[in-house]
Amino acid sequence: MLNRLWDFLAVVIVLAIAWKIFLAPRSLSVAAAYPAAHATYQRLDGGAFRVTQARGSVLFLDFYASWCEPCREELPKVERYARAHPLVDVVPIDVGEPRIVAAGFARQLDLQNVALDPEGLSRGFFSITGFPTIVAIDPQGRVRATWAGYDPLVESTMAHAAATLARTAPSVTSR
Repeated sequence: MLNRLWDFLAVVIVLAIAWKIFLAPRSLSVAAAYPAAHATYQRLDGGAFRVTQARGSVLFLDFYASWCEPCREELPKVERYARAHPLVDVVPIDVGEPRIVAAGFARQLDLQNVALDPEGLSRGFFSITGFPTIVAIDPQGRVRATWAGYDPLVESTMAHAAATLARTAPSVTSR
Protein backbone atom coordinates (compact mmCIF):
# COMPACT_ATOMS: atom_id res chain seq x y z
CA MET A 1 0.00 0.00 0.00
CA LEU A 2 2.80 2.42 0.91
CA ASN A 3 4.61 1.62 -2.36
CA ARG A 4 1.50 2.59 -4.36
CA LEU A 5 1.27 5.87 -2.47
CA TRP A 6 4.90 6.67 -3.31
CA ASP A 7 4.31 5.74 -6.95
CA PHE A 8 1.27 8.01 -7.09
CA LEU A 9 3.19 10.86 -5.46
CA ALA A 10 6.07 10.44 -7.93
CA VAL A 11 3.66 10.57 -10.90
CA VAL A 12 2.02 13.73 -9.53
CA ILE A 13 5.40 15.41 -9.08
CA VAL A 14 6.55 14.47 -12.59
CA LEU A 15 3.29 15.75 -14.09
CA ALA A 16 3.54 19.03 -12.14
CA ILE A 17 7.11 19.56 -13.33
CA ALA A 18 6.17 18.73 -16.93
CA TRP A 19 3.27 21.17 -16.76
CA LYS A 20 5.50 23.94 -15.39
CA ILE A 21 8.20 23.40 -18.02
CA PHE A 22 6.20 22.59 -21.16
CA LEU A 23 2.56 23.66 -20.86
CA ALA A 24 2.42 26.68 -18.54
CA PRO A 25 4.69 28.92 -20.65
CA ARG A 26 2.62 28.24 -23.77
CA SER A 27 -0.64 28.97 -21.98
CA LEU A 28 0.53 32.58 -21.54
CA SER A 29 1.45 33.09 -25.19
CA VAL A 30 1.46 36.68 -26.48
CA ALA A 31 0.38 35.36 -29.89
CA ALA A 32 -2.95 34.19 -28.45
CA ALA A 33 -3.50 37.34 -26.35
CA TYR A 34 -6.49 39.60 -26.97
CA PRO A 35 -7.69 42.87 -25.41
CA ALA A 36 -9.62 42.47 -22.16
CA ALA A 37 -13.19 43.79 -22.13
CA HIS A 38 -13.58 47.26 -20.67
CA ALA A 39 -15.97 45.91 -18.06
CA THR A 40 -17.04 47.77 -14.91
CA TYR A 41 -18.31 45.97 -11.81
CA GLN A 42 -19.82 47.23 -8.59
CA ARG A 43 -17.95 46.14 -5.47
CA LEU A 44 -19.54 44.83 -2.31
CA ASP A 45 -18.00 47.80 -0.49
CA GLY A 46 -20.02 50.16 -2.69
CA GLY A 47 -17.23 51.32 -4.99
CA ALA A 48 -16.65 50.34 -8.59
CA PHE A 49 -13.96 48.26 -10.24
CA ARG A 50 -13.00 48.87 -13.85
CA VAL A 51 -10.82 46.31 -15.60
CA THR A 52 -8.97 49.17 -17.32
CA GLN A 53 -7.92 50.67 -13.97
CA ALA A 54 -5.56 47.72 -13.47
CA ARG A 55 -3.44 48.60 -16.51
CA GLY A 56 0.22 48.50 -15.62
CA SER A 57 -0.30 45.58 -13.24
CA VAL A 58 -0.94 41.88 -13.57
CA LEU A 59 -4.65 41.27 -12.95
CA PHE A 60 -6.43 38.03 -12.07
CA LEU A 61 -10.21 37.99 -12.32
CA ASP A 62 -11.62 35.05 -10.37
CA PHE A 63 -15.17 34.28 -11.48
CA TYR A 64 -17.25 32.16 -9.12
CA ALA A 65 -20.72 31.48 -7.69
CA SER A 66 -21.67 30.63 -4.11
CA TRP A 67 -23.36 27.36 -5.13
CA CYS A 68 -20.16 26.09 -6.79
CA GLU A 69 -18.46 23.53 -4.56
CA PRO A 70 -15.08 23.67 -6.37
CA CYS A 71 -15.19 27.47 -5.92
CA ARG A 72 -15.50 26.99 -2.14
CA GLU A 73 -12.31 24.94 -2.26
CA GLU A 74 -10.32 27.21 -4.57
CA LEU A 75 -11.32 30.70 -3.34
CA PRO A 76 -9.44 30.50 0.00
CA LYS A 77 -6.27 29.59 -1.92
CA VAL A 78 -6.76 32.50 -4.31
CA GLU A 79 -7.34 34.83 -1.33
CA ARG A 80 -4.18 33.56 0.35
CA TYR A 81 -2.24 34.28 -2.85
CA ALA A 82 -3.77 37.76 -3.13
CA ARG A 83 -2.87 38.67 0.46
CA ALA A 84 0.70 37.41 0.04
CA HIS A 85 1.18 39.31 -3.26
CA PRO A 86 -0.19 42.84 -2.83
CA LEU A 87 1.46 44.08 -6.05
CA VAL A 88 -0.75 41.77 -8.10
CA ASP A 89 -4.41 42.72 -8.53
CA VAL A 90 -6.77 39.86 -7.69
CA VAL A 91 -10.49 40.51 -8.00
CA PRO A 92 -13.00 37.80 -7.08
CA ILE A 93 -16.22 38.32 -9.08
CA ASP A 94 -19.50 36.77 -7.95
CA VAL A 95 -21.47 35.93 -11.10
CA GLY A 96 -25.24 35.74 -11.44
CA GLU A 97 -26.25 36.22 -7.81
CA PRO A 98 -27.97 39.00 -5.89
CA ARG A 99 -25.87 41.27 -3.66
CA ILE A 100 -27.23 39.75 -0.43
CA VAL A 101 -26.17 36.22 -1.47
CA ALA A 102 -22.76 37.43 -2.64
CA ALA A 103 -22.23 39.38 0.59
CA GLY A 104 -23.07 36.41 2.79
CA PHE A 105 -20.78 34.10 0.85
CA ALA A 106 -17.93 36.65 0.88
CA ARG A 107 -18.28 37.00 4.67
CA GLN A 108 -18.34 33.23 5.11
CA LEU A 109 -15.06 32.79 3.18
CA ASP A 110 -13.52 36.11 4.30
CA LEU A 111 -13.16 37.32 0.72
CA GLN A 112 -11.81 40.80 0.02
CA ASN A 113 -12.31 43.17 -2.93
CA VAL A 114 -15.33 41.24 -4.21
CA ALA A 115 -16.98 42.59 -7.34
CA LEU A 116 -20.49 41.75 -8.48
CA ASP A 117 -21.86 40.59 -11.82
CA PRO A 118 -25.51 39.88 -10.96
CA GLU A 119 -26.61 39.73 -14.61
CA GLY A 120 -23.81 37.33 -15.59
CA LEU A 121 -22.45 39.60 -18.33
CA SER A 122 -18.94 38.26 -17.69
CA ARG A 123 -19.91 35.05 -19.38
CA GLY A 124 -19.87 36.92 -22.69
CA PHE A 125 -17.14 39.45 -21.87
CA PHE A 126 -14.61 36.80 -20.85
CA SER A 127 -16.04 33.58 -22.37
CA ILE A 128 -16.83 32.06 -18.97
CA THR A 129 -18.24 28.57 -19.45
CA GLY A 130 -18.05 27.25 -15.89
CA PHE A 131 -16.87 27.96 -12.38
CA PRO A 132 -14.38 28.61 -11.01
CA THR A 133 -12.67 30.43 -13.87
CA ILE A 134 -9.63 32.66 -13.53
CA VAL A 135 -8.71 35.12 -16.27
CA ALA A 136 -5.11 36.36 -16.30
CA ILE A 137 -4.62 39.83 -17.78
CA ASP A 138 -1.18 41.28 -18.47
CA PRO A 139 -0.07 44.86 -17.66
CA GLN A 140 -1.03 45.99 -21.19
CA GLY A 141 -4.64 44.89 -20.63
CA ARG A 142 -4.51 41.72 -22.75
CA VAL A 143 -6.11 38.44 -21.73
CA ARG A 144 -3.25 35.99 -21.67
CA ALA A 145 -4.86 32.92 -20.11
CA THR A 146 -8.19 31.55 -18.93
CA TRP A 147 -8.21 28.66 -16.48
CA ALA A 148 -11.55 26.94 -16.00
CA GLY A 149 -12.16 24.40 -13.27
CA TYR A 150 -10.70 23.64 -9.89
CA ASP A 151 -6.91 23.82 -9.63
CA PRO A 152 -5.46 22.45 -6.37
CA LEU A 153 -2.18 24.21 -7.23
CA VAL A 154 -3.82 27.55 -8.07
CA GLU A 155 -1.40 29.56 -5.92
CA SER A 156 1.58 28.13 -7.81
CA THR A 157 -0.19 28.64 -11.15
CA MET A 158 -0.91 32.29 -10.29
CA ALA A 159 2.66 32.88 -9.07
CA HIS A 160 4.09 31.50 -12.31
CA ALA A 161 1.71 33.58 -14.42
CA ALA A 162 2.32 36.76 -12.42
CA ALA A 163 6.09 36.41 -12.77
CA THR A 164 5.80 35.70 -16.49
CA LEU A 165 3.31 38.49 -17.20
CA ALA A 166 5.18 41.07 -15.10
CA ARG A 167 8.15 40.59 -17.41
CA THR A 168 5.96 41.69 -20.34
CA ALA A 169 5.35 45.11 -18.81
CA PRO A 170 6.85 47.93 -20.86
CA SER A 171 9.86 49.44 -19.18
CA VAL A 172 9.43 52.95 -17.85
CA THR A 173 12.26 55.34 -18.54
CA SER A 174 12.78 58.52 -16.60
CA ARG A 175 13.09 61.78 -18.47
